[in-house]
Parts: sequence; structure tokens; C-alpha cells
Amino acid sequence: MKRGIYWVLGLVLLVLWSFTSKVNQDLSNIQDPGIEDIVKSYKKAITDWPKPDIDYGVQWKEFAPIKNDTAFFTEQDKPGVILGKMLFFDPKLSKSSQVSCSSCHDPEMGWSDRRRVALGSDHLLGNRNSISLYNISERQSFFWDGRAKTLEEQAAGPLGAHHEMAMDVKTLPAKIQAVKGYKELFKKAYGTDKVTYDRIVKAIADFQKTIKSQPSRFDKFLEGKYNALSDEEIYGMHIFRTKARCMNCHNGQYLTDESFHNIGLTYYKKKYQDLGLYDVTKKPEDVGKFRTPQLRDLMLTQPWMHNGLFSDLEGVVNIYNSGMHQLDPSPEKKKLDPMHPVTDPLLKPLNLTKEETKALVSFLESLSGTKFKMRRPEFPTE
Repeated sequence: MKRGIYWVLGLVLLVLWSFTSKVNQDLSNIQDPGIEDIVKSYKKAITDWPKPDIDYGVQWKEFAPIKNDTAFFTEQDKPGVILGKMLFFDPKLSKSSQVSCSSCHDPEMGWSDRRRVALGSDHLLGNRNSISLYNISERQSFFWDGRAKTLEEQAAGPLGAHHEMAMDVKTLPAKIQAVKGYKELFKKAYGTDKVTYDRIVKAIADFQKTIKSQPSRFDKFLEGKYNALSDEEIYGMHIFRTKARCMNCHNGQYLTDESFHNIGLTYYKKKYQDLGLYDVTKKPEDVGKFRTPQLRDLMLTQPWMHNGLFSDLEGVVNIYNSGMHQLDPSPEKKKLDPMHPVTDPLLKPLNLTKEETKALVSFLESLSGTKFKMRRPEFPTE
């Protein structure tokens, strides 16, 4: 009797194993797979997708969908968030009372400013592009060089910068305290109407935490709605994960490794030199490294790169296609100048065809899903 049961169980397991092997058939088992085979290999659970091409030693995470922020309107009604929203849009936080946080992070422009570099107080230009605030609460460090480690520290940075809001932060609390309309807002948020610098930056940070991307067609595809992406976009996603090697840095739920890389745009010892992470760490190996931006809502946040150099996605893909290693120093030159930046070894010539480039661009365009544009609040004026 027992032998019969074991025999039946063995037969069932054999059938299940044979079925599973067909379902999970990898592209490597298909000789010269075509686009149709590639597309079909992604119309299944993410766990059964073809594995991405990842360099040895790279820590990466698989794609994951984001959900609708069902708590958005509840969060917006919290006293601290209401106060932070008022302060974020209020130009009185600047020395001239003409520049606000929203001057560089405008909800009409993807929480950026659509400029190559930021324009601040007295029309002074910064040297870096304004990073979008989408999903900022998910970041592990802030600014292109990672110099801020908390959202409060990030919120405080532009307030006193001479080429941004140029405010004397020591006098800011008194300036805001003098506006009668803010007293009730501070009281509701903190229990008393006393205005302090810490309360100001905390409220701004609390508001910024509510700025999140909405799901895109990409997210719908990840959740099993396989008609949400076209075949070309799915093929582009495959190129992103494999031949284009994008997954080495742009992975996980927000398509960023939260790290820093030198992609060869340092302009070392030239007019537009920017040493990036080195300015924070003072380590020679960090010269020219900048944070990996998240790719959510990509089409709402151009121009791209730390210096706002590109506003065309095909141009971005083409420069990565080149390999980006035009200015690497020789060993002898590096020995003479230890500070000379070296382009990240993860970057290599990709040899993408025109068809692959077009598909990759199409996929990148599918990552934008946000349509809601927040209205500016009526902040206290007296």
C-alpha cells in the first residue's frame, strides 16, 4: 500500500517538475531568441523573468511596483504638513522675500525648475541642476553630492546659501514670527505659536515627505497587466536590464542604487569643473562622483544630469552607449595627479543598435505616471 502511495506521489512530482521547466524556460534555452520570444519571457511573474546582466560585486534589487498613495489627502490635512506646505511656497523665507523653495522645486515642473542649473537670489546661477523632489522621503542622502543625511538638513541647505535663498537663518524665526497668520499654524503643529528654526525646517521636511510619484504604466505591467506596455517598451526594458547594463546603477523600486558614480562629466581643471562627492568626503577616489538619480517620472524632470546637460533622452542613451571613458588618465598621469578623476569601471561601450536605442528610450518614457499638479497654497501675508 505504502509503495503504491510513494509511486503516485513520485509520478505527480515528475509531472509538476516537467510542467515547471516549460513555464520557466529561460531565454538562454532558446537559440537566437527574437523580439517576440523576449517579450513573451517578461509576460509572467517577475520571479520568472530573465536575469539581468549585473557586474560582479554590485548589490542590486529587482524592480518593484509603487502603489497609489491612498493616504495622500489625509497626510495633507496634518497640521505639520499644512504649515510646511505654507513655508515651502512662501518667498518670505528668503532674504529678498522673492524666492521660495518652490522657485527651484515647482509642482508644475515635476518639482524641479526645468533649468539647466538653479536660479536663486539676485538671479545668481548655481552650478548644479535642481533635483526633483519626487519620492524624496525614500532617499538615503540628499543633494547631488550627498552632503545632507536627513530631510531636515536638506531643507535647511538652500535657506542660507547666498546663491539660493540667501537668508540669515538666525533672523528667519523672528521674520516669520512677525507674520500674524503663522501663529495659529505653528500652534496647531507644535502646541505653541513660538517660531524656531528647527520647527521651520521640520515642517518643510514633513511636507516634502508627501511628494510622491503616482504609478505609471510600468507599475501596471509589474503587477500583471501585460498590455500596459507595448512590445517595443518591453523589449526596451529587456535592453535596460541586459545589454545596456543600466541595472547596475538603476534598480529596485525607485530605479536607483542610492550610491555615487563618476560618469565622466567632471570637467576636471576646466571652466565648469565640479568635483562632486569629493567636496564632502575629501577622498581623491570620490572626485567626480555624483548620486544616482531615481528614474521615476523621468519625463517630468528634464533636463538631466548634475549639470543639466541633457534634455533629450536619445542623447542620454547615446552618451552612455559611447562608454564615457574619453578622459581617463594613464597610470603615469594618475600617479602624478592622484586627484585626476577616473570614470566608473561599470561604464563600458554598449554597441546598441538604432532599434535597441529606440526601444530603450520608449521604455524610459513609460516610467512617468504622475499627472497631479499641486496648487500653490494661500500662505499668510501679514
